[in-house]
Amino acid sequence: MESKVISVEGKELRNLELSEAVFGLPVNEDVIWYAINNELANARVGTACTKDRSEVHGTNRRPYSQKGTGRARHGDTKSNVYVGGGISFGPKPRDYSYMMPRKAKQLAMKTILSMKAQDGTLAVVEDFTVETGKTKDLLKKLSVVLNVKEPERTVLILKDDDPMLKRAARNLHWLTYLSYNRLRAHDLFYGRKVVVLESAAKLLNEMYAGK
Repeated sequence: MESKVISVEGKELRNLELSEAVFGLPVNEDVIWYAINNELANARVGTACTKDRSEVHGTNRRPYSQKGTGRARHGDTKSNVYVGGGISFGPKPRDYSYMMPRKAKQLAMKTILSMKAQDGTLAVVEDFTVETGKTKDLLKKLSVVLNVKEPERTVLILKDDDPMLKRAARNLHWLTYLSYNRLRAHDLFYGRKVVVLESAAKLLNEMYAGK
């Protein structure tokens, strides 16, 4: 499939051949769901912790006599039925992360890129940088490329780690920048617009086409 390469002035420069194996696949909702949940689980901080009755500070003395009061018997006030007592089946520190099969993760990335290319929300832009590192200079270039009145949630896929471009982009809360070889399914899927630099699109063709 072919895609127009757009300049930062909004003009069509040339056609770029995008691999059908990367940008022309049918949408696989299951593998997308799997990849997004894997990323969310890996980012989860499992530090929640509660104390059970053996860890709560307090006396082991009975609150009242076992017999003669007509009330239910209790061993101590650290039981979970008392205010300030232990928590039954509460959370403990744990690791929520797990490994996802490499081929399944690659399929998820290709599926999302295909979905964005097919619904017209993916744009290939000529390579550019922001030499000044200023947000306003990047915003001038993106405003022409995106062609929207108000900025939408946008993903910018780069060829490599461009420090000046990243410096200019970090003040834009609606813009996420990713390297072509470090894509994230969550950001790609929920991005309203996906802007791919021309060199990054070529590298995506090479990296994913044979996998």
